[in-house]
Amino acid sequence: MSLKEQLRADLTTAIKARDELRSATLRMVLTAVTNEEVAGKSARVLSDDEVLKVLTREAKKRREAQAAYDDAGRTELAAREHAELGVIEGYLPAQLTGAEIADLVRATITATGASGAQAMGLVMKALTPQVAGRAEGGVVAAEVRRQLAG
Repeated sequence: MSLKEQLRADLTTAIKARDELRSATLRMVLTAVTNEEVAGKSARVLSDDEVLKVLTREAKKRREAQAAYDDAGRTELAAREHAELGVIEGYLPAQLTGAEIADLVRATITATGASGAQAMGLVMKALTPQVAGRAEGGVVAAEVRRQLAG
């Protein structure tokens, strides 16, 4: 069963169980997937990897919205975003920890022989496929920058 089919099946289950949060979140995710499918010159069906990218993007939106609501003192809205994030994260692969990211960056820097800030693009190019879907690009880039500078 593809990831998109799994999302649809889980949506049906959530609707039957009258789980408002889960069904609303899955509807939003499926809408984002559909929008991605029809974007561009011709409609296409997304692969599981592409659906994972959409899920990752939606999770990032929830994290950013939660932070914004927390900063504004809107705890009830922040709690809703956190709950939606929990539903979305159930479909994402396990995220890498900071230590795991640091180890991967260190190994990639050694493998590429990179040194200095000008080599950041080289390191990121080699590292991106290894962390795809398992870590946010900004976090990885910050670690690469830190290790190349130090």
